[in-house]
Amino acid sequence: MSSLALMSFVKTALDWIGAVLVFALLLLVLVVIILYIIDKTQRKQTIRRNYPVIGRFRYFFEHLGEFFRQYFFAMDREEMPFNRAERSWAYRAAKNVSRTMAFGSTRNLNPTGTVMFLNDPFPVLERDAQKSQPIIIGPYSKNPYSVPSFFNISAMSFGALSKKAVTALAKGSAKAGCWINTGEGGLSPYHLKGDGDVVFQFGTAKYGVRNEAGELDDDRLKEIANQPQVKMIEIKMSQGAKPGKGGLLPAEKVTDEIANIRGIPQGKASISPNGHLEITSVSDLLDMIHRVRGVSGLPVGFKAVIGSHQYLIDLLDEIKIRGIESAPDFISIDSADGGTGAAPQPLFDYVGLPLKESLPLTIDLLEEYGLRDRIKVICAGKMITPSGVAWAMAVGADIVVSARGFMFALGCIQALQCSNNTCPTGITTHDEDLQKGLVISDKAERVANYHKNMVKAVEMIAHSCGVKSPSELKREHVRVVTESGLSTPLDKLHPYQVNEIKSKQL
Repeated sequence: MSSLALMSFVKTALDWIGAVLVFALLLLVLVVIILYIIDKTQRKQTIRRNYPVIGRFRYFFEHLGEFFRQYFFAMDREEMPFNRAERSWAYRAAKNVSRTMAFGSTRNLNPTGTVMFLNDPFPVLERDAQKSQPIIIGPYSKNPYSVPSFFNISAMSFGALSKKAVTALAKGSAKAGCWINTGEGGLSPYHLKGDGDVVFQFGTAKYGVRNEAGELDDDRLKEIANQPQVKMIEIKMSQGAKPGKGGLLPAEKVTDEIANIRGIPQGKASISPNGHLEITSVSDLLDMIHRVRGVSGLPVGFKAVIGSHQYLIDLLDEIKIRGIESAPDFISIDSADGGTGAAPQPLFDYVGLPLKESLPLTIDLLEEYGLRDRIKVICAGKMITPSGVAWAMAVGADIVVSARGFMFALGCIQALQCSNNTCPTGITTHDEDLQKGLVISDKAERVANYHKNMVKAVEMIAHSCGVKSPSELKREHVRVVTESGLSTPLDKLHPYQVNEIKSKQL
């Protein structure tokens, strides 16, 4: 190409670029004018009305803050609901990489409520350590369940979670040797993918076991109970995210498949009642437990956030009248500080008791009524690190479950988009494009790693405290920092609560 031709080509290209830039500039001016008119005339947002166009950046940056705050502005230990240090441990455990630290802990040991485990001068040597024994649930049921692990996957529904996420959890749980809880959204084929143990849960809407009137259908319940992988049934009374309010599945998440599994109309938001229509007293609750146990032949218990404690006393009194065989086989206690479910902020923030109060309260009442061995206690509530699990077992829990810990194992980045069908990691969305990043085989391995490393770390804490397995941890192994700045033994704090309850009852 001659120099003249080259110069002509360059000039033509520059003319085109100039024309495009002028057009883009005119288009931008036109867009700004349109936005200015829209903002100036709208009556819903004061900032946009007073500061047209540029006021929009306020809302844009507010939205971006949800995503970037955790990376650039929050310290390791100050974020909610989970800080960077907690998430980091979960990620590393799931990836099976080093979880050791250097140069000291970043955890402040002075705030009131800080938990400290008391190390023994003669820790248990590895040669003397014992693996936790299986936990038997449901001695009065036709098919008692021998639970192989003290740490399991908490309730998360297919619908709230994507099919890929549920499949990865199911396969990971089978590999790890723990159970997966279906959540209240019904038993999906994805829960059964791993051939592992499954706990079937139904809530106030009876998803998966409902008739056309929304009532419990015994035939459907029996069909689910006959699945060999289903080992227990959990009746959900309430959950930590929204005690006193039913679940909500947005219309965009109610696909044809989910509608069929749950027994609800496709494409319509599904709102569960805030309570079971046929359970309005402790007598009704025991009747329902008896009915479900009889139909299924499986251990049956209930899940609840503990708030008003009087019903627990009434429940235990009723069990004494009816007989020990009438008792629930387990109680799942959910902490009131939220969970995976979307919920109104007032319920997230202000309703129900946190696990640090409700767990010892329940354990002590069961001890007082002589039902501690009969009724197993399962607990959940931000249990994503070994210290939380070890604390719960020291208080008296038989089994600890986690939902968000296993979500972190799947790759959750705490984007807080769970209810919007826009989860960037493909975990809580049914958008297939967003699900592409979630590779089931890889995430299943991470789920198993997370479980393995959690169990290993809890055992390490137990051995440091001088006991051979986590099931031997007691309250005497824990101290809690009080308002004075000094710690108090955990076993000295909670008997007062039981005595207080009894005095109020009298």
